[in-house]
Amino acid sequence: MRSPSSLKQEFLKTWLKGLQVYTSTKKKMSILERKKAIKLSADIAMASTRISTSSWSRALVAKACNASNSILVEHVLGHEAHVLKKSPKNWMMAMSNKRIRSKKILRKSCTTTRKMRKKVAHVVDEASLIAKRLIMKRTKVLKSLVPGGEYMDEISLIKETLDYILSLRIQVDVMRHLANATEKMDHGKGYN
Repeated sequence: MRSPSSLKQEFLKTWLKGLQVYTSTKKKMSILERKKAIKLSADIAMASTRISTSSWSRALVAKACNASNSILVEHVLGHEAHVLKKSPKNWMMAMSNKRIRSKKILRKSCTTTRKMRKKVAHVVDEASLIAKRLIMKRTKVLKSLVPGGEYMDEISLIKETLDYILSLRIQVDVMRHLANATEKMDHGKGYN
């Protein structure tokens, strides 16, 4: 695994490149367009640091390519963008096939569970049912938060979530350091 400092450097380099490409295509931008440029460039930069190792990064790039920002993605990611442009559908299909298989397994296990319930006539512990429902709800929320999470099984979801959180932490650290450096420069020039 790479060191956090090298990931931060790569993120910053890619993020700034994305911002330069975005601002070169649009000379006059509104506040909302600038916000969109910063977020999109940050997402692409964050995904580019983990592109070969995680599903959430491929989902972020696929989403950016589908959102009419493919030119920006191409300029920032270069050759990797061409590979990812072709593969999001295949990748999503593979993930959905995995999900369908999981549904079949779940259906079989539910059938088996029903048969077992008929054979064994005892009351199911309510605490375990509540816990299972709570876990299902929280898993659903987590799947909605992690890019591409809706196509992941629970184990992959946990691994991807941990990786995604680490990448978000790196993104926040870089942005915080950049904001602090800008603030120090402004104080030095007497803009206060």
